[in-house]
Amino acid sequence: MAHKDVPPRWDRKMQQRLARGEAAALGELYDRFASLVHNLAHRVLGDERAADGVTREVFAHVWEHPDTYDPKQGPLRSWVAAVTHRLAVQRLRATETAALPQGESGSAEELESTLRRASVAARADYIVHSMPAPLRAALELAYFQRRDYRQTAADLGVTEDEARRRLRLGLQLLSTAHDAGTPPEYRGAV
Repeated sequence: MAHKDVPPRWDRKMQQRLARGEAAALGELYDRFASLVHNLAHRVLGDERAADGVTREVFAHVWEHPDTYDPKQGPLRSWVAAVTHRLAVQRLRATETAALPQGESGSAEELESTLRRASVAARADYIVHSMPAPLRAALELAYFQRRDYRQTAADLGVTEDEARRRLRLGLQLLSTAHDAGTPPEYRGAV
């Protein structure tokens, strides 16, 4: 039985390879996480070019600072998502602050509100893409295709109780996107 504090083997190996400066490791990491990084950045920024820039920054940061990932804090995927979130919010904050007229506190409050909404949306996106496929499929049927739990069960070929269980678990995971404060996997990201 694996210990909870032992990170997955792939994560440890990848960190070691990056620390040794293996370019192939960066390519492998990029292939695995580029769409996650770009989608999170785009969700926060709402701009394709800016998301492309943040994607480059994230992988540059990972290449230059692989030692900032602590496998004991969680999966490499969560760390990469946290770095993405931090860099995207920094870029959004810099862009929006530069556009603020001098001395308008109401606009600064609007900026913080926008940042909070973007963070919650990005976190929800990350949660949906990270959850197990059976939960994600149930949520997609129920909420995007407007199926009730009975129709969801029939479409998935599971019992109604199982469909309700999957929907409940998926919603419980999604509800953490709205939690106040910084999510645990974002703490100590860099």
